[in-house]
Amino acid sequence: MLDYGLDLSEIALEVALPDLRAEGDDLDAVVSAEPDWSRPTPAPRWTIGHQVAHLAAADANVLLAIRTPEKFAAVLEEDADAVAAEGAARPRSELLDHWRAGRAEVADALGEMPLDQAFPWYGSESTAKLAVALRLMETWAHGQDIFDTVGVEHRPTDRLKHIAALGFAGRGLSFYAAQLPLPTEPIRVELTGPDGAVWGWGPDDAAQRIRGSARDFCLRITQRRALDETGLAAIGDDAKAWLENARVFL
Repeated sequence: MLDYGLDLSEIALEVALPDLRAEGDDLDAVVSAEPDWSRPTPAPRWTIGHQVAHLAAADANVLLAIRTPEKFAAVLEEDADAVAAEGAARPRSELLDHWRAGRAEVADALGEMPLDQAFPWYGSESTAKLAVALRLMETWAHGQDIFDTVGVEHRPTDRLKHIAALGFAGRGLSFYAAQLPLPTEPIRVELTGPDGAVWGWGPDDAAQRIRGSARDFCLRITQRRALDETGLAAIGDDAKAWLENARVFL
């Protein structure tokens, strides 16, 4: 079992849950205004329709894991590309309604769950707090693909703080995926938010450090931008290795 080993103390559900809804609404406004969902996005072989279908399927998987956890193992056998293609083949209006209903249902279900109630999630377990952060991250990341496709600015907001906190908490995943040993020294991350405020994680006196904008950090950990396409700076071998292999999902 993969243990995410996440310290989510920085994420407050009462703030993150409304932010999850808002992130979905922002993306909804963009996809609703785009008539051609067959346009290819930066993800190989995925159109806008594939992106929306993937988000809808992920929402359905969360509901399955919460309500019938004994059936979740079947999800692990699914091919994400095939599921996205099947969803993308649905009429645009039908898929849009399906995604809207699903994301609202997920937000309601996560908001009603006890904070310590665990449910299965891709080789590990999740909780409401982790699931909200993961859904926000995925909505933002796949949304970035769509924003890039239609040429609309993906305006950074303070919602990035939840994604950055998730990325910091799950930094071990980057080393695990790259088959690198976990860092033995602490890493300090200092990111500049959209309003100029500095968000920090890790010990103030850590020798290993990462600095840059919150947007660049989130683009990097969601693998939406190559490291050299960001303004992120790293001090120390472990910090550099993290950025070179950054990810927040397997």
